[in-house]
Amino acid sequence: MNLRPFTVVLIVPTGVGASIGGFAGDALPVARAIAQISDTLIAHPNVLNGAQLYWPIPNALYVEGYGLDKFAQGCWGLQPVHQNRIGLILDRGIEPELQLRQLQAADAARATLGLNITDYVLTDRPLEVELRMSESGASWGTIANPDSLLRAAEKLITQAKVQAIAVVARFPEDEGSKALENYRHGTGVDPLAGAEAVISHLIVRTFKIPCAHAPALLPLPLDPHLSPRSAAEEIGYTFLPCVLAGLSKAPQFVTLGTAERDADRERKYTQLPITADRVDAVVIPATACGGSAILSLSRRSTVQIITVGDNKTQMQANPEKLGIKALQVNSYLEAIGVLVALRAGITTASLGADISPLRCLSDSTKQI
Repeated sequence: MNLRPFTVVLIVPTGVGASIGGFAGDALPVARAIAQISDTLIAHPNVLNGAQLYWPIPNALYVEGYGLDKFAQGCWGLQPVHQNRIGLILDRGIEPELQLRQLQAADAARATLGLNITDYVLTDRPLEVELRMSESGASWGTIANPDSLLRAAEKLITQAKVQAIAVVARFPEDEGSKALENYRHGTGVDPLAGAEAVISHLIVRTFKIPCAHAPALLPLPLDPHLSPRSAAEEIGYTFLPCVLAGLSKAPQFVTLGTAERDADRERKYTQLPITADRVDAVVIPATACGGSAILSLSRRSTVQIITVGDNKTQMQANPEKLGIKALQVNSYLEAIGVLVALRAGITTASLGADISPLRCLSDSTKQI
Protein backbone atom coordinates (compact mmCIF):
# COMPACT_ATOMS: atom_id res chain seq x y z
CA MET A 1 0.00 0.00 0.00
CA ASN A 2 1.16 3.52 -0.80
CA LEU A 3 -0.57 5.48 1.97
CA ARG A 4 0.32 8.95 3.18
CA PRO A 5 2.14 8.86 6.57
CA PHE A 6 -0.21 9.43 9.53
CA THR A 7 1.00 12.45 11.51
CA VAL A 8 -0.26 13.46 14.96
CA VAL A 9 0.59 16.54 17.03
CA LEU A 10 0.37 16.11 20.81
CA ILE A 11 0.20 19.37 22.78
CA VAL A 12 0.06 19.93 26.54
CA PRO A 13 0.67 23.68 27.05
CA THR A 14 3.42 24.63 29.48
CA GLY A 15 2.74 26.08 32.91
CA VAL A 16 -1.08 25.89 32.85
CA GLY A 17 -1.51 23.24 35.54
CA ALA A 18 -2.50 20.36 33.25
CA SER A 19 -3.51 17.38 35.37
CA ILE A 20 -1.72 15.15 32.83
CA GLY A 21 1.48 16.62 31.41
CA GLY A 22 1.75 19.48 33.88
CA PHE A 23 4.30 17.74 36.06
CA ALA A 24 7.61 15.92 35.55
CA GLY A 25 7.28 14.04 32.28
CA ASP A 26 3.89 12.58 33.21
CA ALA A 27 2.62 12.93 29.63
CA LEU A 28 5.29 10.52 28.39
CA PRO A 29 3.01 7.46 28.69
CA VAL A 30 0.46 9.27 26.51
CA ALA A 31 3.14 10.12 23.94
CA ARG A 32 4.43 6.55 23.89
CA ALA A 33 0.93 5.18 23.31
CA ILE A 34 0.02 7.65 20.56
CA ALA A 35 3.36 7.03 18.84
CA GLN A 36 2.36 3.39 18.42
CA ILE A 37 -0.49 4.30 16.08
CA SER A 38 1.27 7.22 14.31
CA ASP A 39 3.87 7.26 11.60
CA THR A 40 5.10 10.56 13.00
CA LEU A 41 4.34 12.07 16.41
CA ILE A 42 5.18 15.74 16.86
CA ALA A 43 5.40 16.88 20.49
CA HIS A 44 7.21 19.53 22.50
CA PRO A 45 9.62 19.34 25.48
CA ASN A 46 6.87 19.79 28.07
CA VAL A 47 5.39 16.49 26.86
CA LEU A 48 8.63 14.54 26.48
CA ASN A 49 10.89 15.86 29.27
CA GLY A 50 11.08 13.97 32.56
CA ALA A 51 14.25 15.35 34.22
CA GLN A 52 16.54 12.30 34.59
CA LEU A 53 13.87 10.10 33.01
CA TYR A 54 13.10 10.02 29.30
CA TRP A 55 12.10 7.44 26.72
CA PRO A 56 13.43 7.08 23.17
CA ILE A 57 10.48 7.23 20.77
CA PRO A 58 11.93 6.64 17.29
CA ASN A 59 9.04 8.26 15.39
CA ALA A 60 8.62 11.28 17.71
CA LEU A 61 9.90 14.74 16.81
CA TYR A 62 11.05 16.91 19.75
CA VAL A 63 9.98 20.44 18.76
CA GLU A 64 10.33 23.50 21.01
CA GLY A 65 7.12 25.51 21.53
CA TYR A 66 7.99 28.57 19.42
CA GLY A 67 9.20 26.29 16.62
CA LEU A 68 5.94 24.34 16.91
CA ASP A 69 3.97 27.58 16.52
CA LYS A 70 5.92 28.53 13.35
CA PHE A 71 5.47 25.00 12.00
CA ALA A 72 1.71 25.16 12.58
CA GLN A 73 1.52 28.54 10.84
CA GLY A 74 3.14 27.00 7.76
CA CYS A 75 6.25 29.18 8.08
CA TRP A 76 8.74 26.48 9.08
CA GLY A 77 9.21 22.86 8.12
CA LEU A 78 10.74 20.14 10.29
CA GLN A 79 13.76 18.37 8.83
CA PRO A 80 14.46 15.05 10.62
CA VAL A 81 18.12 14.34 11.39
CA HIS A 82 20.22 11.37 12.47
CA GLN A 83 22.12 13.33 15.12
CA ASN A 84 22.64 16.93 16.23
CA ARG A 85 25.84 18.52 17.44
CA ILE A 86 24.74 19.95 20.82
CA GLY A 87 26.17 22.94 22.66
CA LEU A 88 25.51 23.75 26.32
CA ILE A 89 24.92 27.17 27.88
CA LEU A 90 25.38 27.52 31.64
CA ASP A 91 24.13 30.57 33.49
CA ARG A 92 27.00 32.39 35.21
CA GLY A 93 24.70 32.73 38.20
CA ILE A 94 24.94 28.98 38.92
CA GLU A 95 27.16 28.17 41.91
CA PRO A 96 30.40 26.29 41.08
CA GLU A 97 29.27 22.98 42.65
CA LEU A 98 25.94 23.12 40.83
CA GLN A 99 27.75 23.98 37.58
CA LEU A 100 29.88 20.89 38.03
CA ARG A 101 26.76 18.75 38.46
CA GLN A 102 25.48 19.96 35.07
CA LEU A 103 28.80 19.31 33.35
CA GLN A 104 28.98 15.82 34.84
CA ALA A 105 25.47 15.12 33.57
CA ALA A 106 26.56 16.23 30.08
CA ASP A 107 29.65 14.02 30.27
CA ALA A 108 27.49 11.10 31.39
CA ALA A 109 25.21 11.62 28.38
CA ARG A 110 28.25 11.60 26.10
CA ALA A 111 29.77 8.46 27.63
CA THR A 112 26.60 6.46 28.29
CA LEU A 113 24.21 7.56 25.54
CA GLY A 114 26.77 8.47 22.88
CA LEU A 115 25.37 11.99 22.41
CA ASN A 116 27.41 14.52 20.44
CA ILE A 117 27.78 17.27 23.05
CA THR A 118 30.83 19.25 22.04
CA ASP A 119 31.28 22.54 23.91
CA TYR A 120 29.82 24.67 26.66
CA VAL A 121 29.74 28.39 27.35
CA LEU A 122 29.20 30.36 30.55
CA THR A 123 27.07 33.46 30.02
CA ASP A 124 29.08 36.64 30.51
CA ARG A 125 26.52 37.85 33.06
CA PRO A 126 24.08 36.03 35.37
CA LEU A 127 20.71 35.62 33.62
CA GLU A 128 18.74 36.49 36.79
CA VAL A 129 15.53 34.56 36.20
CA GLU A 130 12.42 35.76 38.03
CA LEU A 131 9.22 33.73 38.37
CA ARG A 132 5.70 35.10 37.92
CA MET A 133 2.13 33.81 38.10
CA SER A 134 -0.64 35.31 35.93
CA GLU A 135 -4.16 36.10 37.11
CA SER A 136 -5.41 33.13 35.10
CA GLY A 137 -3.16 30.82 37.13
CA ALA A 138 -0.49 30.16 34.48
CA SER A 139 3.19 30.46 35.34
CA TRP A 140 5.57 32.72 33.45
CA GLY A 141 8.81 34.56 34.11
CA THR A 142 11.47 37.01 33.01
CA ILE A 143 15.23 37.08 32.55
CA ALA A 144 17.07 40.28 33.39
CA ASN A 145 19.92 39.75 30.90
CA PRO A 146 18.57 38.16 27.71
CA ASP A 147 21.39 39.74 25.69
CA SER A 148 23.89 37.64 27.64
CA LEU A 149 21.97 34.49 26.73
CA LEU A 150 21.96 35.42 23.05
CA ARG A 151 25.69 36.19 23.03
CA ALA A 152 26.40 32.75 24.50
CA ALA A 153 24.20 31.07 21.90
CA GLU A 154 25.84 32.99 19.06
CA LYS A 155 29.29 31.91 20.26
CA LEU A 156 28.28 28.25 20.22
CA ILE A 157 26.73 28.56 16.78
CA THR A 158 29.55 30.51 15.13
CA GLN A 159 32.58 28.98 16.84
CA ALA A 160 31.50 25.44 17.73
CA LYS A 161 29.07 25.04 14.80
CA VAL A 162 26.44 23.48 17.06
CA GLN A 163 23.07 22.44 15.63
CA ALA A 164 21.09 22.45 18.90
CA ILE A 165 21.46 24.23 22.23
CA ALA A 166 20.69 23.13 25.79
CA VAL A 167 20.41 25.90 28.38
CA VAL A 168 20.74 25.57 32.14
CA ALA A 169 19.73 28.72 34.04
CA ARG A 170 19.84 29.27 37.78
CA PHE A 171 16.26 29.52 38.99
CA PRO A 172 15.29 31.15 42.29
CA GLU A 173 14.72 28.78 45.19
CA ASP A 174 11.02 28.55 45.95
CA GLU A 175 11.30 26.24 48.97
CA GLY A 176 8.44 26.65 51.39
CA SER A 177 6.07 28.36 48.94
CA LYS A 178 2.50 27.16 48.63
CA ALA A 179 2.82 26.85 44.83
CA LEU A 180 5.83 24.52 45.12
CA GLU A 181 4.15 22.48 47.86
CA ASN A 182 1.06 22.03 45.68
CA TYR A 183 3.17 21.03 42.70
CA ARG A 184 5.15 18.46 44.69
CA HIS A 185 1.87 17.00 45.93
CA GLY A 186 0.41 16.64 42.43
CA THR A 187 -1.84 19.71 42.23
CA GLY A 188 -1.50 23.28 41.02
CA VAL A 189 0.89 24.69 38.42
CA ASP A 190 4.57 24.04 37.76
CA PRO A 191 6.04 27.37 38.95
CA LEU A 192 9.10 27.04 36.70
CA ALA A 193 7.59 26.03 33.36
CA GLY A 194 6.51 29.44 32.06
CA ALA A 195 9.93 31.00 32.64
CA GLU A 196 11.63 28.02 30.96
CA ALA A 197 9.53 28.63 27.84
CA VAL A 198 10.67 32.27 27.70
CA ILE A 199 14.32 31.16 27.59
CA SER A 200 13.97 28.56 24.84
CA HIS A 201 11.60 30.75 22.77
CA LEU A 202 14.19 33.54 22.70
CA ILE A 203 16.92 31.35 21.22
CA VAL A 204 14.67 29.54 18.74
CA ARG A 205 13.11 32.78 17.52
CA THR A 206 16.51 34.48 17.12
CA PHE A 207 18.60 31.67 15.63
CA LYS A 208 16.03 29.15 14.24
CA ILE A 209 17.84 26.32 16.00
CA PRO A 210 16.44 23.61 18.31
CA CYS A 211 16.71 24.59 21.97
CA ALA A 212 15.42 23.36 25.33
CA HIS A 213 16.01 24.38 28.92
CA ALA A 214 16.71 22.70 32.25
CA PRO A 215 16.60 24.72 35.50
CA ALA A 216 19.44 24.60 38.02
CA LEU A 217 18.12 24.19 41.56
CA LEU A 218 19.42 22.87 44.85
CA PRO A 219 17.90 19.53 45.94
CA LEU A 220 14.77 19.84 48.09
CA PRO A 221 14.28 18.11 51.44
CA LEU A 222 12.67 14.67 51.24
CA ASP A 223 8.87 14.76 51.28
CA PRO A 224 7.07 11.54 52.24
CA HIS A 225 3.90 12.82 50.55
CA LEU A 226 5.51 13.49 47.17
CA SER A 227 3.24 12.85 44.18
CA PRO A 228 4.42 10.20 41.70
CA ARG A 229 3.75 12.76 38.94
CA SER A 230 6.38 15.10 40.41
CA ALA A 231 8.88 12.48 41.53
CA ALA A 232 11.08 12.45 38.41
CA GLU A 233 12.46 15.87 39.34
CA GLU A 234 13.56 14.71 42.80
CA ILE A 235 15.81 11.76 42.00
CA GLY A 236 18.99 13.64 41.09
CA TYR A 237 20.92 16.90 41.05
CA THR A 238 20.07 18.00 37.53
CA PHE A 239 17.16 18.04 35.05
CA LEU A 240 19.52 18.08 32.07
CA PRO A 241 19.56 14.43 30.79
CA CYS A 242 16.10 14.47 29.18
CA VAL A 243 16.89 17.78 27.43
CA LEU A 244 20.12 16.43 25.93
CA ALA A 245 18.42 13.22 24.84
CA GLY A 246 15.58 15.18 23.20
CA LEU A 247 17.86 17.64 21.43
CA SER A 248 20.11 14.88 20.11
CA LYS A 249 17.60 14.12 17.34
CA ALA A 250 15.42 17.25 17.38
CA PRO A 251 14.48 18.17 13.80
CA GLN A 252 16.10 21.19 12.24
CA PHE A 253 13.89 24.14 11.30
CA VAL A 254 13.59 24.94 7.60
CA THR A 255 12.16 28.29 6.55
CA LEU A 256 9.37 27.78 4.02
CA GLY A 257 9.47 30.91 1.88
CA THR A 258 9.22 30.24 -1.86
CA ALA A 259 12.92 30.62 -2.56
CA GLU A 260 13.90 28.59 0.49
CA ARG A 261 11.44 25.82 -0.39
CA ASP A 262 12.86 25.51 -3.89
CA ALA A 263 16.39 25.40 -2.49
CA ASP A 264 15.37 22.70 -0.02
CA ARG A 265 14.12 20.53 -2.88
CA GLU A 266 17.52 20.74 -4.51
CA ARG A 267 19.26 19.48 -1.38
CA LYS A 268 19.72 15.76 -1.32
CA TYR A 269 17.82 15.09 1.88
CA THR A 270 16.65 11.54 2.48
CA GLN A 271 13.19 13.09 2.84
CA LEU A 272 11.60 16.48 2.38
CA PRO A 273 10.87 18.59 5.47
CA ILE A 274 7.63 17.76 7.27
CA THR A 275 5.17 20.63 6.87
CA ALA A 276 1.88 21.57 8.50
CA ASP A 277 -0.14 20.21 5.59
CA ARG A 278 1.06 16.74 6.64
CA VAL A 279 -0.75 16.91 9.99
CA ASP A 280 -3.77 14.62 10.33
CA ALA A 281 -4.77 15.19 13.94
CA VAL A 282 -4.00 17.27 17.04
CA VAL A 283 -4.63 16.07 20.59
CA ILE A 284 -4.90 18.77 23.28
CA PRO A 285 -6.54 19.39 26.70
CA ALA A 286 -10.12 20.61 26.21
CA THR A 287 -9.64 23.86 28.16
CA ALA A 288 -6.28 24.85 26.64
CA CYS A 289 -7.10 25.55 22.98
CA GLY A 290 -5.99 29.19 22.92
CA GLY A 291 -2.37 28.73 21.87
CA SER A 292 -0.94 29.81 18.52
CA ALA A 293 -0.25 26.27 17.24
CA ILE A 294 -3.76 24.95 17.84
CA LEU A 295 -5.40 28.09 16.41
CA SER A 296 -3.31 27.76 13.25
CA LEU A 297 -3.86 24.02 12.78
CA SER A 298 -7.60 24.31 13.47
CA ARG A 299 -7.94 26.44 10.32
CA ARG A 300 -6.88 23.47 8.19
CA SER A 301 -9.95 21.50 7.13
CA THR A 302 -7.94 18.27 6.87
CA VAL A 303 -6.84 18.34 10.53
CA GLN A 304 -8.98 16.61 13.17
CA ILE A 305 -8.79 18.44 16.50
CA ILE A 306 -9.31 16.06 19.44
CA THR A 307 -9.82 17.64 22.86
CA VAL A 308 -9.42 15.62 26.05
CA GLY A 309 -11.88 16.47 28.81
CA ASP A 310 -10.25 14.84 31.81
CA ASN A 311 -6.95 16.65 31.33
CA LYS A 312 -7.96 19.68 33.39
CA THR A 313 -6.00 22.96 33.24
CA GLN A 314 -6.17 26.44 34.77
CA MET A 315 -7.29 27.83 31.40
CA GLN A 316 -10.83 28.33 30.12
CA ALA A 317 -10.02 28.28 26.39
CA ASN A 318 -12.63 25.79 25.19
CA PRO A 319 -12.93 25.08 21.44
CA GLU A 320 -16.55 26.31 21.45
CA LYS A 321 -15.50 29.74 22.76
CA LEU A 322 -12.83 30.02 20.07
CA GLY A 323 -14.94 28.79 17.17
CA ILE A 324 -12.82 25.67 16.76
CA LYS A 325 -14.49 22.57 15.37
CA ALA A 326 -13.31 19.73 17.59
CA LEU A 327 -14.17 16.22 18.64
CA GLN A 328 -14.20 16.05 22.45
CA VAL A 329 -13.40 12.81 24.22
CA ASN A 330 -13.20 12.05 27.92
CA SER A 331 -9.74 10.51 28.11
CA TYR A 332 -6.52 9.87 26.23
CA LEU A 333 -7.61 6.25 25.87
CA GLU A 334 -10.65 7.48 23.90
CA ALA A 335 -8.43 9.83 21.90
CA ILE A 336 -6.26 6.86 20.91
CA GLY A 337 -9.39 5.03 19.72
CA VAL A 338 -10.32 8.01 17.56
CA LEU A 339 -6.80 8.08 16.09
CA VAL A 340 -7.01 4.37 15.25
CA ALA A 341 -10.25 5.00 13.37
CA LEU A 342 -8.82 8.02 11.52
CA ARG A 343 -5.75 6.09 10.47
CA ALA A 344 -7.97 3.28 9.19
CA GLY A 345 -10.06 5.74 7.17
CA ILE A 346 -13.18 5.10 9.26
CA THR A 347 -15.44 7.99 10.15
CA THR A 348 -15.98 8.04 13.90
CA ALA A 349 -19.73 8.61 13.43
CA SER A 350 -20.06 5.11 12.00
CA LEU A 351 -18.83 3.58 15.26
CA GLY A 352 -21.86 4.76 17.23
CA ALA A 353 -25.34 3.24 17.48
CA ASP A 354 -27.06 6.08 15.60
CA ILE A 355 -26.10 7.37 12.17
CA SER A 356 -28.00 10.40 10.91
CA PRO A 357 -29.36 10.47 7.34
CA LEU A 358 -27.49 12.26 4.59
CA ARG A 359 -28.09 16.00 4.39
CA CYS A 360 -29.69 17.33 1.23
CA LEU A 361 -28.00 20.46 -0.05
CA SER A 362 -30.17 20.92 -3.14
CA ASP A 363 -33.52 22.76 -3.33
CA SER A 364 -35.90 20.43 -1.49
CA THR A 365 -38.95 21.87 -3.37
CA LYS A 366 -37.76 20.41 -6.68
CA GLN A 367 -38.73 16.85 -7.51
CA ILE A 368 -36.21 14.34 -8.73
